[in-house]
Amino acid sequence: MSEDRILGPHLDRAGRDRSLLVLRPTENRRSAPSIRATAFVFEDPASQALHQELEQIAPSDASVVIIGETGTGKELVARFIHDQSARAQGPFIAVNCGALVESLVEAELFGYEKGAFTGATQTQIGWFEAANGGTLFLDEIGDLPLNLQVKLLRVLQEREVVRLGSRKSIPVNVRLVAATNVDLNGAVAAGTFREDLFFRLNVASVRLLALRDRPGDIMPLATHFRSVYAQSLERKALAFSPAAEHALLSYAWPGNIRELENVVHYAMLMARGAAIEPQDLRFTAIRAPDRAPTNLEEELRPLLEKYLNAATADVYDRVLGLLIRTAYDSAGANQVRAAESLGVTRNTLRTHLAHLGVIAPRRAP
Repeated sequence: MSEDRILGPHLDRAGRDRSLLVLRPTENRRSAPSIRATAFVFEDPASQALHQELEQIAPSDASVVIIGETGTGKELVARFIHDQSARAQGPFIAVNCGALVESLVEAELFGYEKGAFTGATQTQIGWFEAANGGTLFLDEIGDLPLNLQVKLLRVLQEREVVRLGSRKSIPVNVRLVAATNVDLNGAVAAGTFREDLFFRLNVASVRLLALRDRPGDIMPLATHFRSVYAQSLERKALAFSPAAEHALLSYAWPGNIRELENVVHYAMLMARGAAIEPQDLRFTAIRAPDRAPTNLEEELRPLLEKYLNAATADVYDRVLGLLIRTAYDSAGANQVRAAESLGVTRNTLRTHLAHLGVIAPRRAP
C-alpha cells in the first residue's frame, strides 16, 4: 500500500498515528481530481463514525446513495468507496447529471452507433461501458429526466446497455454510486423521481454532514489546503494566527469544503506577514447567519420520541413551556416579537406566560 493513501482514522500499517486522512489520486483515473479531492480529512468524531461506516460499505458491490449539501465532498467519498473495493484497479468514472444536455443524456450514458442522429459520425461508447469493471459515479442524480430514469433502472436490473441506434445489448459490470443534494424521498413524493429506481439505488446510503456541523474537521482541512497551496505557489506554509483560527471556526461555511479551500487559497496568495491573519481571509460577501433547521420535524422527532418512550407524564407541558420561554427570552422579553416568532396572537402568548408564572395574570374586570 502506498504511503500516499492512508486508510485508517487512527493508525496506519506501520503503527503510526494517522488521524488526519489524506487520499491521493490513483493512477487509474482518467483525469486528476481537484486539489479539494485530495483532502479526506475526518478528525471530527462524527466524521470518524462515518469513515467506519464507509469502510464497511466499500468492499461490497452494493449500490450507494451519498446525500449531502453542495461542496461537502460527495465525489471524494465515492472515490474512497471505489478505492477500498475489489474494483479499485478498474476505472472510476464521474458524471454530473445536472451538467448533461437533456437531449444527449441517453447518448452520453449508454453510447451511440454511427448515424444514430445528426452529427453521430462514429460509434461512441457511453459512460456505462467506459466504467465496465469499475465504478460509475452519477452526481446530482435527482436531475436525471424521468424517461432516462426508466432506462437507468433497466440497465441496473439487466446489467446491460443498448447503444442509441442499436438493438444489440452489451453486458456491463459496473458498481453504481449516486449522489444528491436534494431529498430523494421528497422527489419521489413529488413525482420527479421514480420510486422503483430509488429503492434500486438505495441499497446503502450515507449522509455527509455540512462542514459547520463537523467543526473538528475545519482546522485540519484548512491546514491541509494551506500545505497544498504553499507547495503549488512555492512559498512557505504560513501558520494561522489564533485570531485567524477563531475566524475560521466561527464562520458558518455555507459553501462547505469547497468554500474553505477557496478561502485558504486566497489567504496564501495575499498574506504578507509571518502568519495568516483575519484580514487575509476573504469570506463570502455576506456571512451566512446561523441557519434555522432545514427540517424541524426531522431534528425534533428523535428527542421527543426519547422522552415519550420514557413515559414522562408532563412532556406536553414541559415542551410547550420551553417553547414559550425560549421565544420570550429570544425576543428580549418583547411580547409582540415573541408572539410573531411563534405565529400566535399576543393574547395567546400572554395566557401562556401567565400560566408559566413569567408575567402576572390579568385581573378580572
